[in-house]
Amino acid sequence: MGSEAIIISCMIKIRVPATSANLGPGFDCMGLALDIWNEISFMPADRLNYHVEGEGAEKFKSPRNLLTKAFARLHEVCGKRAQGAEIRACNGIFVSSGLGSSAAAIVGGLCGANEMLGKPLGENDLLNVATEMEGHPDNVAPALFGGLVVSIMKQHEIITRRYEIPGMTILIVKPQVEWLTKTARAVLPKSFSRNDALFNIGRAVLVTDALRNGDLDLLQSVMEDRVHQPYRLKHISGGTAALKTAKQFGAAALSGAGPSIIAFVPPEQSQRALNEICAVFNERGIETKSLITHPSNTGTHRI
Repeated sequence: MGSEAIIISCMIKIRVPATSANLGPGFDCMGLALDIWNEISFMPADRLNYHVEGEGAEKFKSPRNLLTKAFARLHEVCGKRAQGAEIRACNGIFVSSGLGSSAAAIVGGLCGANEMLGKPLGENDLLNVATEMEGHPDNVAPALFGGLVVSIMKQHEIITRRYEIPGMTILIVKPQVEWLTKTARAVLPKSFSRNDALFNIGRAVLVTDALRNGDLDLLQSVMEDRVHQPYRLKHISGGTAALKTAKQFGAAALSGAGPSIIAFVPPEQSQRALNEICAVFNERGIETKSLITHPSNTGTHRI
């Protein structure tokens, strides 16, 4: 009994939320935490062992992955020798979907190591390390803090503002197509017109206001974009038609870089909307994964 109590007390278990970045016009600066979770447990061990189940389990069986790299990186930042650990992940976040699965892996590994070391780093330090690994803060910031987070880079400083979001009904539809992040970046133009920049700037402010107030009508009017969605949707089979269908029910956008569609809809229309968006892809012979969820004002936390 005594030895079992010691084992339980040594185990650290954390939850990391999915995130949806961009949200239409907030390209590379806006992200929202969702009530979809990866759960990860960490236990001291003689060497590093990694086990995964759930979403993406077939892809991430190797002990060398973003989560374990982040676990080792945190030790390095703290000047500590990387210790052994038994790491077990149960993933609920769709991978390669625009739902921040890579950000969740990074944040999960960093926070697990930070807990095991007695929390030497605070939230802002964790954000800095996570951003260094991810390349930008739009997903890692809401994964850490929860809610809606707007982030900008100013030289070596990350400036963020976090907003609590009321309960809204959110649909996620992921077409089962190959869509790599590097491809999603490669299809973007190298410059944008002044008109397109102005189009996005005002709408990004209003999307923030609409989400903070749960104003679905306003959100439906302003969740538009001219700097990334038109270019990416052309390369996602059925994407343009699916987004058009989603907008008939509420506000919709590509989730992150795609290929998933995120839609904010009245709760009473959620199932019908989900079915019709999925049907757009299914009619083209494309299978989908889908779910109904809500914003999460809770970020990564220990359970």
